Amino acid sequence: MSTLPRLKKKYREEVAPKLMEQFQYKTVMQVPRLVKISINQGVGEATQDKKLTDNAIAEMTMITGQKAVPTKARQAISNFKLREGMPIGAKVTLRNVKMYEFLDRLITVALPRVRDFRGINDKSFDGRGNYSLGITEQIIFPEIDLDKVSKISGMDITFVTTAKTDAEALELLKHLGLPFKGQKINAE
Repeated sequence: MSTLPRLKKKYREEVAPKLMEQFQYKTVMQVPRLVKISINQGVGEATQDKKLTDNAIAEMTMITGQKAVPTKARQAISNFKLREGMPIGAKVTLRNVKMYEFLDRLITVALPRVRDFRGINDKSFDGRGNYSLGITEQIIFPEIDLDKVSKISGMDITFVTTAKTDAEALELLKHLGLPFKGQKINAE
């Protein structure tokens, strides 16, 4: 048996009981939990330079610890010189252990490295308990070597939860440690 990630252990021992008490759930199975983290990076100039997509895949693989998959264009758009099936980005879906390890690194290492960081916006919920976060620079992750970066690009991170409402998902993510605006940031 391998060791449990720190945030998964925290969820089981602290977060789930707090949420159960706060929202008066009858059973532990009703308590919202994090299902997956989906990371997506679009490479706009991929039509001119094919290496940019390969670089995005390599960087995302380093950041997440899981092999990234190229995303392909669904339809051709002549004004953008885009053909159907052309690689235009990269994506990774993290679940279970790798998801919790990535979330831990994001909270404790990457987000505090953002310039003028005041917290993340708490308005980016989709109405079904999922939260999306945009990052403007991939260089906030310590796995990226600044000397080897050819182009600074951003990425979208989506947290998919089993929460029924945005309020439940917000509380879940707050208790897991995501630093929302107006909340005191505490590093453990």
